[in-house]
Amino acid sequence: QVQLVESGGGLVQAGGSLRLSCAAAGRTFSIYTMGWFRQAPGKEREFVAAIGWSGGITYYADSVKGRFTISRDNAKNTVYLQIDSLKPEDTAVYYCAARTYSYSDYESISYYNYWGQGTQVTVSS
Repeated sequence: QVQLVESGGGLVQAGGSLRLSCAAAGRTFSIYTMGWFRQAPGKEREFVAAIGWSGGITYYADSVKGRFTISRDNAKNTVYLQIDSLKPEDTAVYYCAARTYSYSDYESISYYNYWGQGTQVTVSS
């Protein structure tokens, strides 16, 4: 089992920045990939970014490239999502996810087997 706990969300003005954290616990040695997803009110959960747990290769949704940066600190078992130049449309609950197997699809929710409880990000205009 892997437990994930997100933190760092909040209310921020447009143009500002936030850094979200996701701390992993439990069988962290079994993690292959960590990802961030978000879900806005009335919308489906969507992929934001992912990172390989060992090699550190990163993947981003086209909509966030250039503003979002995913990184990891293996010593702390923590993944971060730096969000810059925040826009009102970034308002959503942000979820951290992990999967304990290797697979080429990084964007599909179905291929992540552990999820955090989410952290709310609200961007005011």
